[in-house]
Amino acid sequence: MDTVRIEDLAEPRFSAEVREIFDAMATMAPSVAFEPDVLMEAATTQTDLDDFGDPGFREPLDVLCRSLEIEAGLSASGRTATFFQLVELLKNRLRIEDLVARHPEITRIPIERPIVITGLFRTGSTHLHNVLSADPALRELQLWEANEPVPPPGESLDDPTPRIARTTSTLELMHNAMPHFKRMLDFTPTYAHEELNVLALQFASMHFETQVMVPSYRDWYLSNDQTPAYAYLKRAMQAMTWLRGERAGRRWILKCPQHLEQLRPLMNVFPDARVVFTHRDPAAVTASMATMVCYALRMSTARPDPAAVGKYWAERLGNLLDGLMRDRDVVPAEQSLDVRFHEFMADEKGTVRRIYEMADQPYTHEAQAAVEEYLAGHRRGRNGRVDYRLSDLGLDVSERRAAFAGYVSRFGLKDETVR
Repeated sequence: MDTVRIEDLAEPRFSAEVREIFDAMATMAPSVAFEPDVLMEAATTQTDLDDFGDPGFREPLDVLCRSLEIEAGLSASGRTATFFQLVELLKNRLRIEDLVARHPEITRIPIERPIVITGLFRTGSTHLHNVLSADPALRELQLWEANEPVPPPGESLDDPTPRIARTTSTLELMHNAMPHFKRMLDFTPTYAHEELNVLALQFASMHFETQVMVPSYRDWYLSNDQTPAYAYLKRAMQAMTWLRGERAGRRWILKCPQHLEQLRPLMNVFPDARVVFTHRDPAAVTASMATMVCYALRMSTARPDPAAVGKYWAERLGNLLDGLMRDRDVVPAEQSLDVRFHEFMADEKGTVRRIYEMADQPYTHEAQAAVEEYLAGHRRGRNGRVDYRLSDLGLDVSERRAAFAGYVSRFGLKDETVR
């Protein structure tokens, strides 16, 4: 199985085709303004809708806009892409509010006992999420749906084909610009996706940090109660439940690293949630996550700085673990389970059974067959591997191990080989 070391983190190299697309996007950058009123007007013009719902999202959007202008170091094409992304989030919010206004019964749809997976990025949580989502009785958020929860006018509420096609086009550009990304995450339009995009509808989400360096926005996000963002996540889930109904399974399964530092808001909104905590050697996680973010920054930043990315994400992963260590007991013991990466990799089927037992979810013959079929076709590393190194990010293995020693000890984790 081939392994690559990414050599162009600091000075990205693109094909002529990708460069041509980026150059075309760059020509639009002078007309872009990161101002909430400008973004909202664009969303309103493109949808013919003007009700954004509760205005609480305005404050974080304003903070994010200032951080994008001052701190993010966006390239010209990245500036254009980020502007369009923010407009799309606002359009999604407008469409959700319009749907709920036309069908107020949506707000009465119960979201009962969701199964929530949370852990640091790169702890096997994405794989676990997709394994469990193979069960037709469970209801996951798919990538196309995270991108566009509600279809635009003129498209069927029942047929997601146009939205899947748009997501496919976006992924094609992403994979052309980042040909090694499949080795890190195997995105497909219908794969089970984390809810960062949906939390971003309230503009209170780590979603933005995974794409740009926005420390002022991060500071706002960490210093404010994010219960409103989780309340809006529930509202969006109710809308999406109404749209897809029983076709998508009855019980929601979520996955998001952000929940580690937001366990109180999570449990405020979903008090009956069953929470699966995934754990892995945090030194290995840091090397993997920071490399992935640095690689992805080429989509928005002209010259990513691996050392700056390493420092930023070493701190952010520490924040997430601090939140876990502080609030782990907010989730009742009978509603939670800790899954260690090395144990999961050694016994995937046994881990799934343990989760079903904790969650009080029937592990039917149909569920078991679907899980086993998924596992058979999705072996780890099937798209190749990446040689992740802390040293490429200006970080020291010994220092990182010392920083995370308390977490490793508490959860009984095994050290992995990290350079």
